[in-house]
Amino acid sequence: MLELELKNTGDHEKQPRGPLGELLLAASEAFAMAGGIIAIALVVMSIVSIVGRKLFAVVVPGDLELMQMGMAVAIAAFLPYCQMNDGHVRVDLFTNKLSVRTRALLESFAAFLLAFSAAVIAWRTYVGAVSSYESGETSLMLGWPIWYSVAAIVPSFVLLVLTGLYVAARKFSVFKPCWTRRAGTPSAAGRARHEGDLVAHSMKGSKS
Repeated sequence: MLELELKNTGDHEKQPRGPLGELLLAASEAFAMAGGIIAIALVVMSIVSIVGRKLFAVVVPGDLELMQMGMAVAIAAFLPYCQMNDGHVRVDLFTNKLSVRTRALLESFAAFLLAFSAAVIAWRTYVGAVSSYESGETSLMLGWPIWYSVAAIVPSFVLLVLTGLYVAARKFSVFKPCWTRRAGTPSAAGRARHEGDLVAHSMKGSKS
């Protein structure tokens, strides 16, 4: 019954978030909106450049450079929101038959690995931005400092680290039974209460 209720509401991802989760979600939405605005502006710029090249033999200066630098920033800005909404592509051909708690454990581990990878990328991207700043590297056509676009990626990956750790902890809380005694022996009353709480949370999530 517990697994059926959770599956019908999109598993444990639909459980209500706490204050920290709401804060991270709001920040992720703001980053995603900024990334969307950048992406739309780049698409408009590309259309103008293509039409101008075909009809008037005039192009937007450095359009390819702007597209390369801007899209990298926009794509990075979408990742935290995707993580908070469990939107990453995954192959669950074999895990679908596992129990809810086992899948929660695997998903928690995957979210932790994502957070670790994002931390490494944020660190190395920051190092790359500092190196580019010190060397004075600029783009070929516009002569813009490269470190601007590289540094603009770092905040998105820092937020991805935070969202990844939050999702990992949230999913692990589903796996870890809070109804176990200190000695490790499950309590029947505690188990029933815990399962009832999970169902109640999942039902609230489905209504929201």
